[in-house]
Amino acid sequence: MTLDYASLELPDPPAGRPYAAINMVMTADGRTVVGGTERGIGSAADQRLMRELRVHFDVVLNGGGTFRASGTSARLGEDLRALRVSRGLPPSPIAAVLTRSGDLPAERRFFTDDSFDAVIYLASDAPAGAGERLAALGRPVVAVPSERAPAAAIEHMRDELGARRVLAEGGARLNGELLRAGLVDEFFLTLAPRIAGGGGQSHAVAWDGAAAVESMIGMELVSAVPCAGTGEVFLRYRVRAG
Repeated sequence: MTLDYASLELPDPPAGRPYAAINMVMTADGRTVVGGTERGIGSAADQRLMRELRVHFDVVLNGGGTFRASGTSARLGEDLRALRVSRGLPPSPIAAVLTRSGDLPAERRFFTDDSFDAVIYLASDAPAGAGERLAALGRPVVAVPSERAPAAAIEHMRDELGARRVLAEGGARLNGELLRAGLVDEFFLTLAPRIAGGGGQSHAVAWDGAAAVESMIGMELVSAVPCAGTGEVFLRYRVRAG
């Protein structure tokens, strides 16, 4: 595999907001979560590309469900940290989580590792006392209006954190809200050569209501790179405006 996400040339941010991308891994039968987590779907090559992609971003954002299932951080290897520094960036992106419940396990690396900065976006309809409990864990908590929580979080990243690029890594609800708000520019997807089967649903993107042809969001294929060693295909799409 010759793909190197660390050397990608990403576009400048659009007017008025950061450039934003989504990065997900999915089985061949469309599952992004197996056994409650995405871990085990992608290979070590996929994990490496995930970290290489983070090199370009100022903030790495996750939803609360992903945080509870897998944790979230902005970790990079030492070589990638050095690469960021050589480009005039901080060693690691800021890790961010958007939660509506305030239910974030305190034992996660997000709270215990001080090698990266982090911020919590808490929806205004969270249970009483959630903000105080989270603030006591040592990371800053920013309240955002529930009816437009992802958009408000992105605005805070731009205005208060100086973010020019934001990377979302799930889950499906967060991805859907960002896409429907017109806040996503590109979609990176690793297609894994695995069949998970089972019942229920675990999409890469979800929003309320039934799926309908008229509400689909179009994308243009930028690249599709197969990995002979793992059987994965690394896909990059550009989201069509409108």
